[in-house]
Amino acid sequence: MKKRYDLMIIGSGPAGLAAAIYARRARLQAAVIEKEMVSGGQVLTTYEVDNYPGLPGMGGFELGTKFREHADKLGAEFIEDEVTQIRDLGSVKEVVCQGGTYETRTVIIATGAVHRHLDIPGEERLAGAGVSYCATCDGAFFRNKVTAVVGGGDVALEDAIFLARMCRKVYVIHRRDEFRGAKSLQENLLAQENVEILWDTVAEAVEGDDRVEHLRIRNVKTDKTDRLEIDGLFIAVGITPTSQAFAGLVEMDHGYIKAEEDCATSVPGIFAAGDVRTKQLRQIITAAADGANAVTSVERYLTEHREA
Repeated sequence: MKKRYDLMIIGSGPAGLAAAIYARRARLQAAVIEKEMVSGGQVLTTYEVDNYPGLPGMGGFELGTKFREHADKLGAEFIEDEVTQIRDLGSVKEVVCQGGTYETRTVIIATGAVHRHLDIPGEERLAGAGVSYCATCDGAFFRNKVTAVVGGGDVALEDAIFLARMCRKVYVIHRRDEFRGAKSLQENLLAQENVEILWDTVAEAVEGDDRVEHLRIRNVKTDKTDRLEIDGLFIAVGITPTSQAFAGLVEMDHGYIKAEEDCATSVPGIFAAGDVRTKQLRQIITAAADGANAVTSVERYLTEHREA
């Protein structure tokens, strides 16, 4: 007889690993499907994590490893595979992977989101070593230093304002001659004395040996190039939820799976946790909280839909 799980968790970032821990404590027959060889998600590329309670200054890779070790210690089951589809058969869901298909009564989608990259030389190599995609996560490491923010939307403006409070100098690099962000944010940003706006400008390369040292830029109107001496580069050109495999299955909002604090989606028995769901703040601590909430919702669902 084919094995049927109570719960399949897709993804093993902070949300998926927290869900795995809570599922084991709830004695659910559960498994985590992860397409990467190492668990932890985006936290693995964070140089230091300074805002996770009780663990200030911990390296991102170390924190992600500890999450996985906790789940392993409790006996969580992990399957290395890539999910291509979920089939909703009512009381049973089929999780279709490249290496096989699994039957389960419930699913937690915790596939996260990825920051959009500039795809310029040096960006990937220096990620976590001066290149960051989250000012609220990493800004404190650049106190009294020189940073640059690339982008022109709300997030970029918010990041630049946040950094201006602690950095000696903040460059804001935007490829157009006006921002797309809210007027109130623009006014706030322009009032910062240590912020310099570089209009009509694009970043072309990040330079440095072990850490970010320079940023090569180009004015798109004059074609003039320049080289900024900076300590940190914050890229805020949007993020993309990793939800393509579930399109047409659950309701979405710009690719984010619609789910409130209980993590329930539009399909009974399917839940979403972490950065992939609609939410206000995407941080390690909120992803882990989602994992706990999602399992609580799964338990309630299983109680209300007992198998005959």
